[in-house]
Amino acid sequence: QSFKLFGFLDVKNTPCARESVLYGSLGALVLGLGHFLATSRVKRSCDVAVGSYICTMLGYWFYCRYNLAQQRIRQRMLKEGMKNRILFEGSYLDPEKKQTGSERSDS
Repeated sequence: QSFKLFGFLDVKNTPCARESVLYGSLGALVLGLGHFLATSRVKRSCDVAVGSYICTMLGYWFYCRYNLAQQRIRQRMLKEGMKNRILFEGSYLDPEKKQTGSERSDS
């Protein structure tokens, strides 16, 4: 069963959404409670908690999505490299095939 946050963000099926929400709420709890213990001002502590939630959630969201995009790029490059390896293996285009003197004179 999926859980929609803010009415549009499907936390279960969206990559990085669950971790962003959890880290954001943890950051809000820590900073809001820490500010309250330091100043004893309730309204200001709630403002700090909401601000830290937004900043932590968005910060981790962009960090996680950036790493996910890099991982997908690396996977695509690896998949293409494996395909080329299978395609060129054993042919004269194989970069790992050692050329001997007689093969060099043919080309």
